[in-house]
Amino acid sequence: MKYKKFGLTGLQVSNISLGTMTFGAEANKQESIEMFNLAKDFGINIFDCANKYANGESEKILGECIKNCRDEVIVSTKGASSIGTDINSKGLSRKHLMCELEKSLKRLNTDYIDIYFLHYFDPYTSIEDTMRFLDDAVKQGKILYTGLSNWSAWQIMKSIHISKSNLLKSIDCIQPMYSLVKRQVETEILPLAEDQNLAVISYSPVGSGLLTGKYETIDTTANARLNEKKYYNQRYNHKIYHETVKKFCEYANKNGYEPASLAISWVLSHDTITSSIIGARNKEQLKSNLKCLEIEMSDTLRDEISNLSFTPFPANDRFEEIVDSSNRLRD
Repeated sequence: MKYKKFGLTGLQVSNISLGTMTFGAEANKQESIEMFNLAKDFGINIFDCANKYANGESEKILGECIKNCRDEVIVSTKGASSIGTDINSKGLSRKHLMCELEKSLKRLNTDYIDIYFLHYFDPYTSIEDTMRFLDDAVKQGKILYTGLSNWSAWQIMKSIHISKSNLLKSIDCIQPMYSLVKRQVETEILPLAEDQNLAVISYSPVGSGLLTGKYETIDTTANARLNEKKYYNQRYNHKIYHETVKKFCEYANKNGYEPASLAISWVLSHDTITSSIIGARNKEQLKSNLKCLEIEMSDTLRDEISNLSFTPFPANDRFEEIVDSSNRLRD
């Protein structure tokens, strides 16, 4: 296992995080505990959750997993998502976040949360008010570090500006989607993170299973994550993604790699990625995904894989101004 600096916090985190969305959902309690222990044995020290996963059950199970090793692990969870039916049970209002933070602390059976993410951007709530809530929670010791998930580059930068202008705690981390079929973050979000010294914990490195190669076509009757939730199917329901997957899986099989492991290794090889979240339904699937640690991702291998997918356009669409790795304009 490799470890990386978590932004400017002084933390060292494993470059693989275990996502616990399956805890209490696709994986029962015993299976979840087994996956946690396996991950920890492999050197993973960061575990990602959210208040809405399995209607709170994921946090409860994770809380049991960490009770005897709390100081050794880094726990992240999230707030913002709709919980319950009350009109105010969603968003980034101070009221909702305060209620959900307290519930998360109780379910996780801990006095503090290492990293607290805002799960999505809320256009109906003042960013300053939300940032003040995070600042208060950090001062109270309930949160150590803060992050944003699924925010666009301008939204992230606006939050940083507001926090610093008002002498509030600014964010330490972002959590964007990133995989061979979803590379939009390369355009502005990852460059922003590098410029602002933000840690990046990306998610969905296998594209919700798409990059395993098991979806030759979109079969909505199959019992798999891509089809169990409508938004997953919508997220990847484009022929360009499936064309990329076909080429990628052919490349992986030809060169003796398991597609899922190679897809994860490709994500980890990006210099700006601090850690990538992997998930599993059972211990066997987790073991298979952890084989990514055995792959030596050379620059040549990364380039060959990258060329199998669509490279996003630069932010300003001026290709002649794209800089190389030495930060010099290309000839």
